[in-house]
Amino acid sequence: MIGRLNHVAIAVPDLAAASEQYRSALGAQVGAPQDEPDHGVTVVFIELPNTKIELLYPLGENSPIQGFLDKNPSGGIHHVCYEVDDIIAARDHLKASGLRVLGDGEPKIGAHGKPVIFLHPKDMNGTLTELEQV
Repeated sequence: MIGRLNHVAIAVPDLAAASEQYRSALGAQVGAPQDEPDHGVTVVFIELPNTKIELLYPLGENSPIQGFLDKNPSGGIHHVCYEVDDIIAARDHLKASGLRVLGDGEPKIGAHGKPVIFLHPKDMNGTLTELEQV
């Protein structure tokens, strides 16, 4: 069911500095910041030959990323995202397997303009897991 690793998301306390570090020190292709109000984040995607890194920064007072940064002031890995062919079939299979889908269980449109769901980290070995339909 799960496909390739789409991205690893890293919460950062300074989006501009983190973007510049990937651009200058690592020579990566760095995208422009984009606000995702439905998810409470501003994101920057770092394009790699085999996947992407998603830098996350809080957008608004109720951003879930702010809570993460309050606990981890230096930032850190926030979640991993895997691709699936059919988000509804994947969701239904995972729920039948006893895994919890966060929120109301319905896919939302993610930063790539595609449907996504998140799985509870306690059900996924302590890792917040995103699934994105390709």
